[in-house]
Amino acid sequence: MITFSYQARDASGRIVTGIQDALNEDNAITSLMSRGLMVLSLHKKSEASRSRKKTWSVKETDIVLCTRQLATMIEAGISLVQALTALYDQCDPRRQRNLRFIISDITTRVQGGDTFHDALAKHPRVFNRLFTSMVKAGEHGGLLAEILDRLAGFLEATARLRKKVKSAMTYPVIVVCIAFAITTFLIVRVVPIFGEIFKDFGAKLPAPTQFLLDVSDFVRGEWYFLALGIGGTIFGLRAFMRSKRGKQIWDRWKLKLPVFGPLVTKICMSRFSRTFAQLIRSGVPILEVLDIVGGSSGNHVIETSIKSVADDVEKGDNLSVALSKKKIFPPMLLRMVAAGEQTGKIDTMLEKMADFWDEEIEAMLDALTSLIEPMLIVFLGVIVGGIVIAMFLPIFKLNEVVSQNKT
Repeated sequence: MITFSYQARDASGRIVTGIQDALNEDNAITSLMSRGLMVLSLHKKSEASRSRKKTWSVKETDIVLCTRQLATMIEAGISLVQALTALYDQCDPRRQRNLRFIISDITTRVQGGDTFHDALAKHPRVFNRLFTSMVKAGEHGGLLAEILDRLAGFLEATARLRKKVKSAMTYPVIVVCIAFAITTFLIVRVVPIFGEIFKDFGAKLPAPTQFLLDVSDFVRGEWYFLALGIGGTIFGLRAFMRSKRGKQIWDRWKLKLPVFGPLVTKICMSRFSRTFAQLIRSGVPILEVLDIVGGSSGNHVIETSIKSVADDVEKGDNLSVALSKKKIFPPMLLRMVAAGEQTGKIDTMLEKMADFWDEEIEAMLDALTSLIEPMLIVFLGVIVGGIVIAMFLPIFKLNEVVSQNKT
């Protein structure tokens, strides 16, 4: 991708300057002319590495907004190139620089003869297989505007669910961080002061108090060992979690957690149902749908089950029969899929299941938040209260300490 600086005259006769990304000079001139600009001069500035471009990321909200706007413009009869050019023009050059670059590259590729979904596939970190497959089906079926509108709605629903889960987890994380900060302050600053006072007693201190004083001495004197231990543990866990074996174990363990397991299962089932429904409704072949849904499930156990389902479907089994062989799929989903196969409305049935599970997830998150709040307050009280009691315990037993000192 080459960046050109240009000087051009717009429709009102005003001279404007700017930059244009294109594969070559002809593509740059074509892109500028499609925007109603008469090119006066064009100079090559720099050439961007494609491998670097593919590592750029774009905010999910920007992708949703662009998809919605693109669907509206195409439905209004605007050509794809003109719609992409309009998206490029309205992107903020500072805040949405990456998005502008990607839209410019897609526009150039479409002008050069590539299909829209092939141009999107050149940016896999921004447009995943689900996105490109639905666009491909829309292009082949002549329903690109409708497919893009569905995509925008799907992305909004997915982002809304993710936001709910994150907001429910934010409060516990903040409370735990506050508890850690308070505990560290008490151990490092407050406990040593009481330790100096207790030295004057000249008697054996209660076991909780002595233990806390020893912990304080270790943290203050050997803090680098503690920091290395914590850092090494975090690094080791992250490396293990990123490995294939670690991810498999973690995904399997998540589904078996007492409280969070059912929540994780419902989230995965909702994602499976909604993604499956959107792809089937868009006309994507079922085997390709299962492949895409398995890769986007977010859990190794469910992904493995879906791959097995795809193998059974390829051998000739009905979808409901193939799903029933896996215990991970709830009976309600199996009945809905079977009813959808009989009526020819699998997408509608799965969409209803996704809506049902979204409501269940929201109710579980509300209940979980209500349960976590008092538990965290008790946790914080036990930690801080335990330290305070351990420090004041010798004062409460002052008579015993003094009598020990006299003997």
